[in-house]
Amino acid sequence: MAQTLSPPARYLRDLIRCPSVTPNEGGALSYLEDKLGTLGFHVERVTFSDHDTPDVENLYARLGNGAPHVMFAGHTDVVPVGDTDSWSSDPFAGEVRNGFMYGRGAVDMKGGIACFLSAVEAFLSRHDFSGSISFLITGDEEGPSVNGTDKLLKWAAEKGETWDAAIVGEPSNPEAVGDVIKSGRRGSLSGRVTVHGIQGHSAYPHLADNPVRGMVDLLDALLAEPFDQGTEQFQPTNLEVTSVDVGNPATNVIPAEAVAGFNVRFNDTWDGESMKSEIIRRFEAGSVAARIRTGKKEPVRFSVEWIGRVSPVFLTRDDMLIETLSEAIAGVTGSRPQLTTGGGTSDARFIKDYCPVVEFGLVGQTMHQVNECTSLDDLDCLASIYGSFLERYFAVS
Repeated sequence: MAQTLSPPARYLRDLIRCPSVTPNEGGALSYLEDKLGTLGFHVERVTFSDHDTPDVENLYARLGNGAPHVMFAGHTDVVPVGDTDSWSSDPFAGEVRNGFMYGRGAVDMKGGIACFLSAVEAFLSRHDFSGSISFLITGDEEGPSVNGTDKLLKWAAEKGETWDAAIVGEPSNPEAVGDVIKSGRRGSLSGRVTVHGIQGHSAYPHLADNPVRGMVDLLDALLAEPFDQGTEQFQPTNLEVTSVDVGNPATNVIPAEAVAGFNVRFNDTWDGESMKSEIIRRFEAGSVAARIRTGKKEPVRFSVEWIGRVSPVFLTRDDMLIETLSEAIAGVTGSRPQLTTGGGTSDARFIKDYCPVVEFGLVGQTMHQVNECTSLDDLDCLASIYGSFLERYFAVS
């Protein structure tokens, strides 16, 4: 006998069955368009293009014309499944076993979308309200994030759309639904440093200049000291070297260049420009230290390339949004959430320029993994929290 699924579980299963691997729409936006249209939303599908990136379909849907206006933001695109044979079931089947639903996007983040859709449906069945609810859904969050939320927000704002608050349904909770609300994010900056040497024979090092030695000195200076001790709202800034490459298959050739990639997650002690300046300062100090250590006349020759856009630090302080969501969580789970700013970046970094925004969704322990899954109980819990939030935010009874 087939298991009877609750509305959020049914909607999640349907969404998982849409193979919407970035940048493919996969039927997921069409599914939402149909469901939201049935609920009375005015739905628009918008495709954005840019050079050197795939075209991406997005969806914006709004119900109501009054204030306040609450936006739910998310993405239907998912990362590739990897080795399909490593999965215990078809990653696009939405199979249920032992109280869990399995499939790519179950927690990141089709589950959050399914829960908010279910919450809105239940809310509208009980209330006439004078405010507005919108869904802002992209297909480009797991991709380059060029033709997605950033452009969709600008498009909507140019049409006159304004919002009072937003929830991004990313899998924000570490252990259990209701553990935390992410009320901000650290900034993110990526780059590559190239040390320029002179290629030569490894038996005649005096005729060459080994860039690997210089790279060691530069990275030592980069990582030697903490950037800061953290602040009241943010953990300490952290930089990770993510690759060191010379592109040299030969063991008897000194390479001409050495390249290292790095990413730094910085707190509100810094902004993008001051962080870049500090990184350059540390590289220069390492370059000079290498010259002194080796007795060379010239410091290490290097250049730095910044990769992609800088994601700025942000912190949401809107009491109405945070307190209302906290009360909704406490009412359903029995405990109040912590406010955190850890983790990676999300599309909240774009939304914060338009309205107060927080992130709150499912437990993220299996996101991007083989056998990604969420418990059916968590789906029901999150849908109940979203529903309680809507009741409280719009002050209906």
